[in-house]
Amino acid sequence: MSNYKFFEEHNHQATQNIKKSYTDIISDIGEDVTREGIVKTPERASKAMQFLTQGYDQDPAAILKGAMFKEDYHDMVIIKSIELYSLCEHHMLPFYGKAHIAYIPDGHIVGLSKIPRVVDVFARRLQVQERLTHDILECINDTLKPKGVAVVIEASHMCMMMRGVQKQNSVTTTSGFRGQFEKIETRNEFLKLISSDLS
Repeated sequence: MSNYKFFEEHNHQATQNIKKSYTDIISDIGEDVTREGIVKTPERASKAMQFLTQGYDQDPAAILKGAMFKEDYHDMVIIKSIELYSLCEHHMLPFYGKAHIAYIPDGHIVGLSKIPRVVDVFARRLQVQERLTHDILECINDTLKPKGVAVVIEASHMCMMMRGVQKQNSVTTTSGFRGQFEKIETRNEFLKLISSDLS
């Protein structure tokens, strides 16, 4: 017998409100909301939606500030292939992919786990990929105040794959650069490093 337990915190009132909305949606599309396989779906979906949008309740700048350290290091720091999952604000369908992020410190570095957490905070909101890229870039730039920041996101969008044009193999790439990464040689070094397999 498994001892596995999974715990999430949910706002009770929000859970009930969203549950009612999902019950109405499921009924309106023609499904029987009393069917055994469906009867608990509105509550599950309500809790899932709160989990997938929990970024609204989190402060990404505070996450970075909580793990900033003085360090005399002035070369590029890259964290690549950070998994991300978000919801498109136009259809509320998932998009998913990877973020590649670099910064050049100017007196302070940040704990490596905090950059992926910042990605998660912004991804766990209704988003478009372009704004997600900008949000991550500006948060790191404004909070850490490095000599430069670079963000590249590659993602697949279910709104293109499941509906609309139904293109299953398309990937969308967005990028943003600040400071020293606006120089072509620094930018090219970053792009070369995230494209290479160093292992």
